[in-house]
Amino acid sequence: MRLSRSFIALLIALAIAGSAAASVAPAKPLIQVAVLLDTSNSMDGLIDQARTQLWRVVNELATAKKNGVRPDLRVALYEYGNDGLKAPHIRRVLALTPDLDKVSEELFALRTNGGNEYCGQVIDAATKDLGWSASNADLKLIFIAGNEPFTQGSVDFHAACRRAIAKGIVVNTIFCGPKDEGVRTNWKEGAELADGRYLAIDQNTQVAEIAAPQDAAIAVLGAQLNETYIGYGNAGAAGKGRQAAQDQNLASKATANVQRQVAKASAMYSNSSWDIVDAINSGTIDLDKVNSKDLPPEMQKMTPAQRKAYVAEAQKKRGELQTKIRKLDEDRRKYVTQKLKETPPKENTLDAAVISAVRDSGTKKGYKFD
Repeated sequence: MRLSRSFIALLIALAIAGSAAASVAPAKPLIQVAVLLDTSNSMDGLIDQARTQLWRVVNELATAKKNGVRPDLRVALYEYGNDGLKAPHIRRVLALTPDLDKVSEELFALRTNGGNEYCGQVIDAATKDLGWSASNADLKLIFIAGNEPFTQGSVDFHAACRRAIAKGIVVNTIFCGPKDEGVRTNWKEGAELADGRYLAIDQNTQVAEIAAPQDAAIAVLGAQLNETYIGYGNAGAAGKGRQAAQDQNLASKATANVQRQVAKASAMYSNSSWDIVDAINSGTIDLDKVNSKDLPPEMQKMTPAQRKAYVAEAQKKRGELQTKIRKLDEDRRKYVTQKLKETPPKENTLDAAVISAVRDSGTKKGYKFD
C-alpha cells in the first residue's frame, strides 16, 4: 500500500522534532534556601554557627546531583526578633542570590538585640516576598531557627506553614534548646505542617576543629584562586573586595576557612555578576560586546584577541587550582572521617541540622548525594 506524500512528510517531521527534543539538555536543577535567623539577645551563638558553618553546608550541597546534573544554588536571608528593627521586627537581609560571598558578608554584619520573635510572620514574608521557582521539580526550603514559642505574633503559624507548602516550599524548624521544649512550644508542629524536619540544637556548643595535614595547602591554593578572578563593571571591585574580606573573616578559624576554600573550588561558587570568567561560562556576557570602560585597567588597552587569551589563561589556571583543591579535599575527608571514628562529633549543631534536613528533602525530590 502506498503512503501519501503528506503522511510521509508528517512522519519525517515528527522524527526530526523528536530528535531535536532528545538533543536539548534537561533544565538545570535548582535548590533555593531561605534562612530565617532569630537575632534577639540570646542568639549570638546561633549567628556565629551560621557564619562559620555556611561553607560546610555549601560543600554538602555541592555533592548533590539530580538526573546526573549538579544543581544551581540560591540563598536568601532574613532576620527576625531584633528590637533594632521596626515592628514586626523582621528584615529581609538578602533576596534569593547565587552570591555566596554576599551571604557570608551579611551574616557577619548581623547583630543581636532583644525583640519579639514572630515565627509565623517571618515564614509568611519569606513565602510571599521571595522569587520562588514555580517548578515542582526544584527543591525549595525554608530553615527557621530560634528559641521562643512558635505561636508569637499576629500571623498564625498554622496558616503560614500551610501557605508555604502549598507553593512547594518545605519548612524546617530548628529550635535552639532542649528538644522537648521545642515540641512543647510548637516548633515541631510547624515543621510537620509543611513537610519539614524538626531539629533541636545547642546554639552555644563549641564545634571541635579537626586539623588535617592538607589544611595548609588548601589555604594557600584558595588564596591563589582569588587571583584568577577578573572583576568587570560597577560590581567588579566590590566583588573582589568582598571575596577577600570573607577569606579574612574566617582566617582565624582553621576548619571553617578550609571549608570555604573547598567551596570556592565547587560549581556552587559562582560570581557571574562581577567576574568575567564566571560570566562568560554562564552565558551572562559576551566578551566582544563588553565596553572597554567596564573592563579592569589591565585589559582596557588590549586587543580583542589579547583579551580572550588573558581570560582563557585565568580560566585555565582556575581550573587547575580547583582540581588540586578537590583532590586535597578528598584526602582530607578520609583523614577526618578516621579521626571522627575515634572521637564522634556532636550532632546538635546548626550545620548538622541543615545538612540532615537537606538530604531528607533532596532525596524525596530525586537528588543523590555523594
